[in-house]
Amino acid sequence: MKLIDLLNETIFAISENKVRSGLTILGIVIGIASVIAMISIGQGATGQIEKSIEGLGSNLLTIMPGSMRTGIMMSARGTAQTLKEEDINVLKPIAGVLSVVPVNQRSFQIVSPTGKNTRTNVIGASAEIFQVREISLESGSFFGENQVRNIERVAVLGKNIANDLFDQENPVGEMIRISGVNFKVVGVAAPKGGAMGAYFDDMAYVPITTMQKVLSKSEYISSILIKVERKDLMSQVQQEATLALAQKHRVDPQNADFSIISQEDILSALNQITNTMTIFLAAIAGISLVVGGIGIMNMMLTSVTERTREIGLRKAVGAKNKEILLQFLSESVVFTFFGGIIGILFGWLISLAISKFANISTSVSLFSVLLAFGVSAVIGISFGYWPAKKAAKLNPIEALRYE
Repeated sequence: MKLIDLLNETIFAISENKVRSGLTILGIVIGIASVIAMISIGQGATGQIEKSIEGLGSNLLTIMPGSMRTGIMMSARGTAQTLKEEDINVLKPIAGVLSVVPVNQRSFQIVSPTGKNTRTNVIGASAEIFQVREISLESGSFFGENQVRNIERVAVLGKNIANDLFDQENPVGEMIRISGVNFKVVGVAAPKGGAMGAYFDDMAYVPITTMQKVLSKSEYISSILIKVERKDLMSQVQQEATLALAQKHRVDPQNADFSIISQEDILSALNQITNTMTIFLAAIAGISLVVGGIGIMNMMLTSVTERTREIGLRKAVGAKNKEILLQFLSESVVFTFFGGIIGILFGWLISLAISKFANISTSVSLFSVLLAFGVSAVIGISFGYWPAKKAAKLNPIEALRYE
């Protein structure tokens, strides 16, 4: 049998009962669309995580006090205080280190001259914090090392904090009160958005010395940021920093009183979660594909029963078992082929709708399309083979006698 003849017979057989064929295809459409949508959500989440990590700054290591678990979440045990500014001196000489920034973060009430107030995170850090975190300036200036050394009471406001306290007016040169202490606003940071739960536009920045001596009145620091020259040096610097700090603190590196987290650690942990969730959601969506496959098998078995006399007649005039098998198998494959195409289209539209109306990032990749299409083809062959084989094995005499 020629391929064109086989295709014509397949299309004719399918179009004989349009409603039943349409409902059978619908099962595949729903399954494929669900798989595409679920995978696109997972891939979109992965892309959003990577973008969020990059928003923290490139090639960064973060040192936190206390032992930390990095498998799923990053959280110090208790309120450990093990890092001091003197630890900076043992980190700066490490090969590959560009900058070492001490950070002391506290939550304080900030009040403007007009009485408007807000409670937010105030970041005490060295002047390099803006370069390391890749924060740009909208107006005014950043504080410098001289102001850090002189324990000056100056502040740089995030964009949202500036708007909350001064509406749309430029606050540079104005005085604010942080925890009851007067500070002069020297700059406003350009909008940067959020990353990993840190909303830079909702922060205020002051010199680390001012934070320690005036606001927090503590010599301990919340974290240390290490800017590394190149990405390929991250692992080496992380190991050397661990050994150097462990020696400084006189602790075992394997059971240190601090933890060093790289961006790769964070990305790997979060990607593991998103990948697991994507597989889980896709597996649930895949159940509808199996249901659709069962629907195809049911229809093909019904079709074989209804066309028993036709099969007997074909065999009587010389049709071979292989030709009968191919005819019914091709009908099953065509069902999944059309269902796959329509399902991919609907899955793409669903992904766009989720991205637009639910504000959830989605990404439809070629991989997900090929996977869904491949799965639909396998289902068509797998669930259509048994009915096709049953049709091919019919005895022509008994088939012609079938009523």
